Amino acid sequence: MENGAGAPSPRTATRTSRLHHVEARGMSQKIDKELEEFRQVMEVPSSFEDGFNWTSLLGAIFIALLMVPGAIYMGLLAGIDSIGSASQWVTVILFIEVAKRAQKTLKKPEIFVLFFMAGAAMGMPFNGLLWNQFFIRSDAAIANGIADQLPAWFAPPPGSESYAARTFFHVDWLPVIGMVIFGTFFGQLASMVLGYGLFRVASDVEKLPFPMAPIGAQGIMALAEDADEKSIRNAEDKWRWRVFSIGGAIGLGFGLLYLLLPTLSGALTGSPIQIFPIPFSDFTPQTGELSFMRAVATGMSWDLGNLIFGMVLPYFAMVGSFIGLIATFVMNPLLQAGGILQSWTVGDSTITTLYKNNIDFYFSFQIGIALAVALGGILQVIRSVRGHRANAAARAASTGSFADELPKGRGDIQTWFVVLVYFAVTITYILVSGWLIDWHRGVMAVLFFLGFVYTPLISYVTARLEGMVGQVVEVPFIREATLIMSGYQGVAVWFLPIPIANYGQMCVFYKQCELTGTKFSSIWKTQVALFPIILVSSIFFMNFIWSLNEVPSAVYPFAEEMWKLHAENACIMFTATLGEFSIFEEAFNALFIGIGTVFGVLLFWVMSIVGAPVMLTYGVVRGLGQTMPHSVIPQFIGALLGRYYFQKRLGLKWRQYIPVVSAGFACGMGLVTTVGVGITFLSKAALPLPF
Repeated sequence: MENGAGAPSPRTATRTSRLHHVEARGMSQKIDKELEEFRQVMEVPSSFEDGFNWTSLLGAIFIALLMVPGAIYMGLLAGIDSIGSASQWVTVILFIEVAKRAQKTLKKPEIFVLFFMAGAAMGMPFNGLLWNQFFIRSDAAIANGIADQLPAWFAPPPGSESYAARTFFHVDWLPVIGMVIFGTFFGQLASMVLGYGLFRVASDVEKLPFPMAPIGAQGIMALAEDADEKSIRNAEDKWRWRVFSIGGAIGLGFGLLYLLLPTLSGALTGSPIQIFPIPFSDFTPQTGELSFMRAVATGMSWDLGNLIFGMVLPYFAMVGSFIGLIATFVMNPLLQAGGILQSWTVGDSTITTLYKNNIDFYFSFQIGIALAVALGGILQVIRSVRGHRANAAARAASTGSFADELPKGRGDIQTWFVVLVYFAVTITYILVSGWLIDWHRGVMAVLFFLGFVYTPLISYVTARLEGMVGQVVEVPFIREATLIMSGYQGVAVWFLPIPIANYGQMCVFYKQCELTGTKFSSIWKTQVALFPIILVSSIFFMNFIWSLNEVPSAVYPFAEEMWKLHAENACIMFTATLGEFSIFEEAFNALFIGIGTVFGVLLFWVMSIVGAPVMLTYGVVRGLGQTMPHSVIPQFIGALLGRYYFQKRLGLKWRQYIPVVSAGFACGMGLVTTVGVGITFLSKAALPLPF
């Protein structure tokens, strides 16, 4: 932000000097050139405003009635979850146009809150009910002896009348619905309040730059420019809206062929016409016949969103993913020839190949890789903390106390309230879980460990890592390992409301809120107003969609193709506490875990020595371990186009343009899918006449 004649404001100058101070000491590592591009995109404004408006609550109701069913339907049909973000853009644009005709201007905080409100309205806490009714009756659950042991708060027993009627509005589903409401309320409370507390530590105290935060805020700035046309002096200042419109046109055009055509043809004729196969083209049965492609899953996703996604994310992250994918292509035939991937047979599909390889090797190998990632992230944070402590005294002397550093008017709350919410939520989770599990001693010990030791530790580490390089760290299978070691026998323990979470991931959201000049209190008021709307719309439309057709079925090709794999993978872990030989014991291999850990540690070490970009390392890790090649390949192509064509032509502006293009593309796709789903619902809900 700038003052009248273009000079930096005192607040901006102060923050810039602090940022340079942090970067000068390098945060115990040299500055990553690619991350530096993201840090320079936006600055924190000098003032904050309340963006909550009761009128904008109409936007949430609009989303709940029109967009939520479309999102559910498209998720089942094509596995597309971008309609959620698309609905946000559609809602915001609609309200901006209405405001213009009312001779009013929406400010950036109002747009941000409206954007957040539209996204929150897409939150579907009851989305899992469709999965629950499928899983308890799935072949995987029945074959592994799990179906009869699933608790009543997960799903009614298979003999319930609700399955024949295909309805959640049945007394047998009351325990499930009650558990969902409980988890939604306390989960949102903890996420918003504790995420805020960690943001205070990472941003206000430790002055971390949060390089990835501007990506999400750029689209808001585009809409704000359009809403505030009076402040635009020339056409060059309106680049965001033009770029957003280009993305929207691309989304509309592609959505007509990819989603609208199969949706309408399926609704009107019962036989969907697909120009681009959904969810992907599977080449594995053919390529598996080649000796150098054995046990390798191959195929292609034709969703143009993958190409744009590859342009949005850092280039080296996409390069790393592709390198990891190629490494998998090389490893799998060797592992199959060596007798490790022994379950795979020629002719297996992508889904079957991924599942069998997971059992034979990758389940354990991925645990090892994830352990290495967690160790690398934790060590990186430890080095950063040491550097921070070395400069803490000097900074305290120059900037004052913690309380004095809080920006005025940002809507902050007291630290004691954050601590109180943390203890209240954690204790509540423990008490409810203990009651459901009959106070099993081993499980109770696990609950206290996860709630009061692991959660605060991993949340803080993630908050710092998000602030430094935009990455999230998780200790793999910590929940699963502790529950197995608890000594409990049965599957009910897997469905307890366990107090484990990574609240550090919310820090980026609060940074985006700060970058747009929005008071934090606006967000909290919005959450309170939206809670009942989200619950009602979610349960109603889940029930409506289930009543139309069985889920999954041929009507929903993505769910029919992928849910079987998800169920089989879920059974691997659920069988670990049955007290007998299980798929978990077959898949769990300490040697392969050790190999994965050593490989991951060596990878981080070598990358550090050669000075490779941070994103390249994390990308390679992502590409390893059977990442779906169907999506990685178009993402990599998008990264190449962005780096070697668009960025060469536009320079740093490309980093500002492409997030806005992505937002416009999501908006265009959302408009198309909304039309298609609306027509589908009308055709399904129409009552046939007797003449």
